[in-house]
Amino acid sequence: MNTSMTQESRGMWLGLAGVGIFSLTLPFTRMAVAELNPVLVALGRAVVAAICSAALLWWLGAPRPTPRQWRALAVTALGVVIGFPVFSSIAMRYVPASHGAVVVGILPLATALFGALRFGERPSAGFWIAAVAGSALVIGFALWQGGGEFHLADLALFAAVVAAAMGYAEGGRLSQDMGGLQVISWALVLSMPVLLPITLWLSWNYGLEASPRAWIGFGYVSLFSMFIGFFFWYKGLALGGIARVGQVQLLQPFMTLIGAALILGESLDARNILFALAVIAVVAVGRRMGIRR
Repeated sequence: MNTSMTQESRGMWLGLAGVGIFSLTLPFTRMAVAELNPVLVALGRAVVAAICSAALLWWLGAPRPTPRQWRALAVTALGVVIGFPVFSSIAMRYVPASHGAVVVGILPLATALFGALRFGERPSAGFWIAAVAGSALVIGFALWQGGGEFHLADLALFAAVVAAAMGYAEGGRLSQDMGGLQVISWALVLSMPVLLPITLWLSWNYGLEASPRAWIGFGYVSLFSMFIGFFFWYKGLALGGIARVGQVQLLQPFMTLIGAALILGESLDARNILFALAVIAVVAVGRRMGIRR
């Protein structure tokens, strides 16, 4: 029991580190897509991360995945290497990072749903109530900021959420066998033959001329959002469970709001902080609810 609780706590802390890294993804993406084609940013960041992954796997002498693991890696790649970056990059062309942050706030609930349906995790009724309450808070916040309605870019953000939840759940489960480092690295390498030619074509057609500010944004999402952050995140999911550690992401919208204020100068007022405190309270309640694994 004590060992299980220790692993769960480690998983929560590792998950929080990953969320901290991911929380700056939207602000830095917005910096990049202000001057570069959004699909080029989305796929190009995966190409850069894939090159780093190939070098790391070679240096580690990592064994090749089994056929079953390749299938899970393909699902992971579809979700977090392609789906989330493409949809979120498109959305960041049209809405502020602060708006995207609160819409993506429903990701913990989506991740828990994928974990339950795909891998048989069985959260308690209390856990689901906490998850739904937290998600309702961030959806309400999004509607409040949008004047009572969702933007068209919200469709892209919701698609990004579904893609990320699928990739998080699949990759988190696979990390129990392979380790988080190898999961994201192999998923990126698997995507490389498809993404590289598309990225080169986009570069030729849309150009690579941009300011240092845009390239800083691209560099962050390539190395941190697409690569390093997953080391912490998938390890956390593997140790603490997909549904429970996934709830740490309820904090991500408000960490992103702070990042957007500091990096992009977007507004942050007292009402934002009150919503953040409310969500943190829900996470604390959900943390105490039972989950059968």
